[in-house]
Amino acid sequence: MGRTLGAVCRLCRREGIKLMLKGIRCETAKCAMEKEYKQHPPGMHMWRRGKSSEYGVRLREKQKVKRYYGLLEAQFQRMFTLANKGTENTGVTLLRLLERRLDNALYKAGLTTSRKTARQAVVHGHILVNGRKVNRPSYLVNAGDKISVHGREKSQGFIRAQVGEDPRQTQGWLQVDPRKMEAIVVTLPTRDDVQIPVEEQLIVEFCSR
Repeated sequence: MGRTLGAVCRLCRREGIKLMLKGIRCETAKCAMEKEYKQHPPGMHMWRRGKSSEYGVRLREKQKVKRYYGLLEAQFQRMFTLANKGTENTGVTLLRLLERRLDNALYKAGLTTSRKTARQAVVHGHILVNGRKVNRPSYLVNAGDKISVHGREKSQGFIRAQVGEDPRQTQGWLQVDPRKMEAIVVTLPTRDDVQIPVEEQLIVEFCSR
Protein backbone atom coordinates (compact mmCIF):
# COMPACT_ATOMS: atom_id res chain seq x y z
CA MET A 1 0.00 0.00 0.00
CA GLY A 2 1.48 3.35 -1.03
CA ARG A 3 1.82 5.90 1.75
CA THR A 4 2.48 9.61 2.05
CA LEU A 5 5.00 9.95 4.86
CA GLY A 6 5.30 13.74 4.80
CA ALA A 7 3.06 16.41 6.31
CA VAL A 8 -0.28 15.98 4.53
CA CYS A 9 -1.51 19.45 5.49
CA ARG A 10 1.06 20.79 3.04
CA LEU A 11 -0.83 19.01 0.25
CA CYS A 12 -4.06 20.82 1.11
CA ARG A 13 -2.25 24.15 1.24
CA ARG A 14 -0.57 23.47 -2.10
CA GLU A 15 -3.88 22.72 -3.82
CA GLY A 16 -5.72 25.53 -2.04
CA ILE A 17 -8.64 23.37 -0.84
CA LYS A 18 -9.42 20.91 1.93
CA LEU A 19 -8.58 17.40 0.74
CA MET A 20 -9.93 15.83 3.97
CA LEU A 21 -6.69 13.88 4.50
CA LYS A 22 -6.89 13.92 8.32
CA GLY A 23 -10.51 12.98 8.74
CA ILE A 24 -12.34 14.69 11.60
CA ARG A 25 -9.45 17.10 12.26
CA CYS A 26 -10.08 18.70 8.86
CA GLU A 27 -13.56 19.71 10.05
CA THR A 28 -12.25 21.59 13.10
CA ALA A 29 -10.43 24.87 13.70
CA LYS A 30 -7.16 22.90 13.95
CA CYS A 31 -7.15 22.43 10.16
CA ALA A 32 -4.33 24.42 8.53
CA MET A 33 -6.75 25.78 5.91
CA GLU A 34 -8.76 27.45 8.71
CA LYS A 35 -5.76 29.56 9.74
CA GLU A 36 -5.35 32.74 7.74
CA TYR A 37 -1.56 32.79 7.93
CA LYS A 38 -1.39 29.32 6.40
CA GLN A 39 -3.84 29.83 3.54
CA HIS A 40 -1.08 29.91 0.95
CA PRO A 41 1.17 27.33 -0.75
CA PRO A 42 3.93 25.88 1.47
CA GLY A 43 7.47 27.14 1.14
CA MET A 44 9.32 30.27 2.21
CA HIS A 45 9.23 31.90 -1.23
CA MET A 46 5.51 31.51 -1.90
CA TRP A 47 5.05 35.27 -2.46
CA ARG A 48 7.44 35.21 -5.43
CA ARG A 49 5.37 32.77 -7.44
CA GLY A 50 3.83 34.27 -10.53
CA LYS A 51 0.89 33.23 -12.68
CA SER A 52 0.71 29.53 -13.52
CA SER A 53 1.28 28.36 -17.08
CA GLU A 54 -1.28 26.27 -18.98
CA TYR A 55 0.79 23.21 -18.11
CA GLY A 56 0.81 24.20 -14.44
CA VAL A 57 -2.96 24.70 -14.31
CA ARG A 58 -3.57 21.22 -15.75
CA LEU A 59 -0.97 19.67 -13.47
CA ARG A 60 -2.63 21.14 -10.40
CA GLU A 61 -6.02 19.68 -11.37
CA LYS A 62 -4.47 16.25 -11.78
CA GLN A 63 -2.54 16.48 -8.50
CA LYS A 64 -5.63 17.70 -6.64
CA VAL A 65 -7.70 14.67 -7.67
CA LYS A 66 -4.83 12.24 -7.16
CA ARG A 67 -4.18 13.47 -3.62
CA TYR A 68 -7.87 13.69 -2.74
CA TYR A 69 -8.34 9.99 -3.44
CA GLY A 70 -4.93 9.05 -2.00
CA LEU A 71 -3.39 7.54 -5.14
CA LEU A 72 0.20 7.25 -6.24
CA GLU A 73 1.13 8.32 -9.77
CA ALA A 74 1.21 4.79 -11.24
CA GLN A 75 -2.19 4.00 -9.69
CA PHE A 76 -3.70 7.18 -11.12
CA GLN A 77 -2.33 6.44 -14.57
CA ARG A 78 -3.85 2.95 -14.49
CA MET A 79 -7.24 4.43 -13.65
CA PHE A 80 -6.92 6.95 -16.47
CA THR A 81 -5.99 4.20 -18.94
CA LEU A 82 -9.07 2.23 -17.86
CA ALA A 83 -11.30 5.31 -18.23
CA ASN A 84 -9.81 6.10 -21.64
CA LYS A 85 -10.86 2.69 -22.97
CA GLY A 86 -14.54 3.49 -22.48
CA THR A 87 -16.90 5.07 -24.97
CA GLU A 88 -18.21 7.81 -22.65
CA ASN A 89 -16.57 11.08 -21.60
CA THR A 90 -13.11 10.12 -20.32
CA GLY A 91 -12.98 12.72 -17.55
CA VAL A 92 -16.40 11.83 -16.13
CA THR A 93 -15.63 8.13 -16.39
CA LEU A 94 -12.35 8.65 -14.51
CA LEU A 95 -14.07 10.42 -11.62
CA ARG A 96 -16.79 7.78 -11.45
CA LEU A 97 -14.15 5.02 -11.32
CA LEU A 98 -12.33 6.79 -8.50
CA GLU A 99 -15.59 7.11 -6.58
CA ARG A 100 -16.15 3.36 -6.95
CA ARG A 101 -12.91 2.42 -5.19
CA LEU A 102 -13.56 0.34 -2.08
CA ASP A 103 -11.59 2.66 0.21
CA ASN A 104 -13.59 5.66 -1.04
CA ALA A 105 -16.89 3.79 -0.63
CA LEU A 106 -15.98 2.97 2.97
CA TYR A 107 -15.17 6.59 3.69
CA LYS A 108 -18.28 7.91 1.95
CA ALA A 109 -20.38 5.40 3.91
CA GLY A 110 -19.07 6.89 7.16
CA LEU A 111 -17.48 3.63 8.30
CA THR A 112 -14.04 5.28 8.57
CA THR A 113 -12.90 8.81 9.34
CA SER A 114 -10.60 9.14 6.32
CA ARG A 115 -9.59 7.33 3.15
CA LYS A 116 -6.24 6.52 4.71
CA THR A 117 -7.96 4.68 7.55
CA ALA A 118 -10.25 3.00 5.01
CA ARG A 119 -7.23 1.66 3.11
CA GLN A 120 -5.76 0.38 6.36
CA ALA A 121 -9.02 -1.41 7.21
CA VAL A 122 -9.17 -3.06 3.78
CA VAL A 123 -5.51 -4.14 3.69
CA HIS A 124 -5.72 -5.61 7.20
CA GLY A 125 -8.64 -7.80 6.17
CA HIS A 126 -11.36 -6.10 8.21
CA ILE A 127 -13.74 -5.60 5.27
CA LEU A 128 -15.96 -8.03 3.38
CA VAL A 129 -17.68 -7.49 0.03
CA ASN A 130 -20.64 -9.79 -0.53
CA GLY A 131 -19.40 -11.96 2.32
CA ARG A 132 -15.88 -12.41 0.92
CA LYS A 133 -12.75 -10.75 2.25
CA VAL A 134 -11.27 -8.14 -0.10
CA ASN A 135 -7.85 -6.72 0.75
CA ARG A 136 -7.41 -4.40 -2.24
CA PRO A 137 -8.39 -0.75 -1.64
CA SER A 138 -8.57 -0.28 -5.43
CA TYR A 139 -11.37 -2.86 -5.76
CA LEU A 140 -14.22 -1.31 -7.77
CA VAL A 141 -17.63 -1.83 -6.18
CA ASN A 142 -20.71 -2.49 -8.33
CA ALA A 143 -24.39 -1.81 -7.86
CA GLY A 144 -25.85 -4.31 -5.43
CA ASP A 145 -22.59 -5.01 -3.60
CA LYS A 146 -22.81 -5.33 0.17
CA ILE A 147 -19.89 -3.93 2.16
CA SER A 148 -19.66 -5.28 5.70
CA VAL A 149 -17.19 -5.74 8.53
CA HIS A 150 -15.53 -9.06 9.35
CA GLY A 151 -17.19 -10.82 12.27
CA ARG A 152 -14.07 -11.14 14.40
CA GLU A 153 -13.80 -8.95 17.48
CA LYS A 154 -10.68 -7.11 16.29
CA SER A 155 -12.35 -5.99 13.06
CA GLN A 156 -15.58 -5.01 14.80
CA GLY A 157 -13.69 -2.93 17.35
CA PHE A 158 -11.58 -1.18 14.71
CA ILE A 159 -14.58 -0.01 12.67
CA ARG A 160 -16.76 0.74 15.70
CA ALA A 161 -14.09 3.17 16.91
CA GLN A 162 -14.22 4.87 13.51
CA VAL A 163 -18.01 5.15 13.26
CA GLY A 164 -18.48 6.83 16.63
CA GLU A 165 -21.79 7.95 18.08
CA ASP A 166 -22.58 10.59 15.44
CA PRO A 167 -22.16 9.02 11.95
CA ARG A 168 -21.67 11.32 8.97
CA GLN A 169 -24.37 11.95 6.41
CA THR A 170 -23.83 9.65 3.44
CA GLN A 171 -24.53 10.01 -0.27
CA GLY A 172 -27.53 8.69 -2.15
CA TRP A 173 -25.66 5.92 -3.97
CA LEU A 174 -24.98 4.20 -0.63
CA GLN A 175 -27.48 2.74 1.81
CA VAL A 176 -25.83 2.55 5.22
CA ASP A 177 -26.80 0.78 8.44
CA PRO A 178 -24.49 2.23 11.16
CA ARG A 179 -25.68 -0.28 13.79
CA LYS A 180 -24.69 -3.27 11.69
CA MET A 181 -21.75 -1.38 10.18
CA GLU A 182 -22.90 -2.33 6.68
CA ALA A 183 -23.34 -0.44 3.43
CA ILE A 184 -25.09 -1.46 0.20
CA VAL A 185 -24.18 0.11 -3.14
CA VAL A 186 -27.67 1.06 -4.34
CA THR A 187 -26.45 2.48 -7.65
CA LEU A 188 -23.18 3.52 -9.23
CA PRO A 189 -21.93 7.01 -8.31
CA THR A 190 -22.40 9.85 -10.78
CA ARG A 191 -20.36 12.94 -11.60
CA ASP A 192 -22.45 14.93 -9.10
CA ASP A 193 -21.24 12.71 -6.24
CA VAL A 194 -17.68 14.09 -6.50
CA GLN A 195 -17.37 16.50 -3.58
CA ILE A 196 -14.42 18.64 -4.66
CA PRO A 197 -14.42 21.29 -7.41
CA VAL A 198 -12.53 19.85 -10.36
CA GLU A 199 -12.36 20.44 -14.10
CA GLU A 200 -11.92 16.91 -15.38
CA GLN A 201 -11.28 18.03 -18.96
CA LEU A 202 -8.02 19.65 -17.86
CA ILE A 203 -6.94 16.31 -16.37
CA VAL A 204 -7.71 14.54 -19.65
CA GLU A 205 -5.71 17.11 -21.59
CA PHE A 206 -2.75 16.72 -19.20
CA CYS A 207 -2.72 12.91 -19.26
CA SER A 208 -3.25 12.73 -23.05
CA ARG A 209 -0.35 14.98 -24.00
